Amino acid sequence: MFQVHGFKCFGTLSVSCYVLADTFFVSKSLGSNGLSALNLAIPVYNFIHGSGLMLGMGGATKFCVCKSQQKTREDIDKIYTNTIYLGILFSAIFVLIGLLFGERLALLLGADKIVFDMTTTYLRWLLLFSPAFILNDILLCFVRNDDSPRLAMMAMIIGNFSNIILDYIFIFPMKMGIFGAVFATGLAPIIGIIIMLLHWIKKQNTFQLCRTKLEANIVSQELALGFPSLISQLSSGIVMITFNAIILKLEGNIRVAAYGVIANISLVGVAIYTGIAQGVQPLISHFHGKGIDRQIEKMLRYALQSMLVVSLLIYIIIFVFAQPIASVFNSENNLELQQIAVAGLKIYFTSSIFVGYNIILAIFFTSVEKALPAHILSILRGLILIIPMAFLLSAIGEMTGIWLTYPITEALVALLGYVIYKRYQKKKKGKNDDD
Repeated sequence: MFQVHGFKCFGTLSVSCYVLADTFFVSKSLGSNGLSALNLAIPVYNFIHGSGLMLGMGGATKFCVCKSQQKTREDIDKIYTNTIYLGILFSAIFVLIGLLFGERLALLLGADKIVFDMTTTYLRWLLLFSPAFILNDILLCFVRNDDSPRLAMMAMIIGNFSNIILDYIFIFPMKMGIFGAVFATGLAPIIGIIIMLLHWIKKQNTFQLCRTKLEANIVSQELALGFPSLISQLSSGIVMITFNAIILKLEGNIRVAAYGVIANISLVGVAIYTGIAQGVQPLISHFHGKGIDRQIEKMLRYALQSMLVVSLLIYIIIFVFAQPIASVFNSENNLELQQIAVAGLKIYFTSSIFVGYNIILAIFFTSVEKALPAHILSILRGLILIIPMAFLLSAIGEMTGIWLTYPITEALVALLGYVIYKRYQKKKKGKNDDD
């Protein structure tokens, strides 16, 4: 248990390096305008990554449950093959958007004439690399659930940290600007995919592609189970788009850049929580398939305890080191950007414990094939509450209201999540007593 959990946590933590490395190197080479362009483009990455996770988590959860129930190899292969079909479909959509609508998308996301070219470049190439991102997410989920968490971790860490090295090489010695940043980011999942091919070379795989059509029942189950993972990622993108639009009307590019620093740093926390949740997911799904409720509760309790410790550490670090953290991404030593970012960090990250709880609870419900409560929590935090809350609080408190939107929304969803879980627990206990 600890091995799977730790591998997944370290692996997903490295995913945050995709964007964080870009944020650091772009800030050093292109200043606040580069940061603003990057921040306007990054929500599209959340849509791509969210789609990959939806397919990977949905398919792999179903795959794991089928394995624990000792279903036939044909059934398992159909699940994997249908997941790949869906991955190809989603990739094609993203690539077409990149080829045909890159400039329009940049304008839609709020790019002005100062940052338009940089935003368009990053967006277009990010979308063209979408097949690599999506396939990487799918394979990571399946390989991890196929009893190879170590290989999945290695693929994630090596692929993602190669992004840091390539970022530096492309942006500074090769002077490729923001294209260098997105090119490095696009190569990282390709490296991860190559490493995961060892799972097939060593013949450790219990799934493979087969001749089958796209089956509606498999597709619907995968999308239902994976939807909370999509919303979890989309919520970050939607929050960024909404906040960017509000901040641009309030203040302009400098404050968008400051928000970009905070939002991208928060990806580290989200990655850790996602790692904790996905680390116990194969175990919860396995015990759910076997009907061992006591072990399911134990896994959830372990995940929540780990999240609590991590949340406290994150906030202490952010609160104590807010000044130097903001300075790392402020290469121009812009006093306004520094002050806004420091204040924002201290308020924004009060959300940590609530974000962690909500992510873990949503993936828990997915793991036990209870899609509806996972959908409710994910949609509330990603769409229904966060957007009106952002407009309301920004009208009342401007930038302070913007910073408070995230923690207040996540706290409200966490409270509802606790109520839903208690009802689920009570219903489960009643069912076991009847049996």
